[in-house]
Amino acid sequence: MRPVTGEPRFSIGIAVLTWFLSLTAAYVLTFAVLAATGHLGEKASEFPAWVTPVTVSALWIPVLAGLRIVSNTYGTRRLRDDYGLRFRKVDLLGIPIGVLSQLVLVELVYWPLRSGLPETFGRKKVEAPAHDLFDRASGSWKIVLILIVVVGAPLVEELLYRGLILRSLDGRIHDIVALVISAAWFALAHLQAVQLPGLFVFGLVLGYCAQRTRRLGMGLFAHAAFNATTVAILLAQIMPTGVLRMAVLR
Repeated sequence: MRPVTGEPRFSIGIAVLTWFLSLTAAYVLTFAVLAATGHLGEKASEFPAWVTPVTVSALWIPVLAGLRIVSNTYGTRRLRDDYGLRFRKVDLLGIPIGVLSQLVLVELVYWPLRSGLPETFGRKKVEAPAHDLFDRASGSWKIVLILIVVVGAPLVEELLYRGLILRSLDGRIHDIVALVISAAWFALAHLQAVQLPGLFVFGLVLGYCAQRTRRLGMGLFAHAAFNATTVAILLAQIMPTGVLRMAVLR
């Protein structure tokens, strides 16, 4: 069976151990940061705007460090070779793929779920985490948050779940099985039960992009466009309220 995302450089065991240790370190560091700032035990919706960038940094630094250590120890010391971090012009097709995944594919996934379980999978329930995140931010913090969601998150998650996990599976088990496992892993790791169906299906899209192109470029653009579409929808929902308030003040 020929590997479709490039020759796997890391064993499945190394990939799983790297994921586990880096995420464990990330959560420990995050808890330490929350404790040091006096916000441990609070609900995420109660955090001030600045806490999100700080805790996200605490999550990402151990992950990126883990990927670098594995690359230096077991790989070529070049992230682009070890994780497929390459780009070509054709990868720009990821932008419409990401937008359509958000506007069409995810809606198709949730349509039967909303019909059968409206209280569990209603639109407000699915969008609640994103709304909570953006409602707390204002001014420059909102810009920082957008950069985290649209640029930072896609890069870190593609390196981890497609660059490390999927590449370690490809060529060792059947391509479709590898794709499904990596997508499920990606979805479950977000710890959002209501969003799990959408994340799983989008994980399949991202994994397929990586398998077909043997690099992360197309998936990165798709992931960024997917998240950017979410941000645009949220801002569009917030905009009328802001405009209305300004009109009343005048």
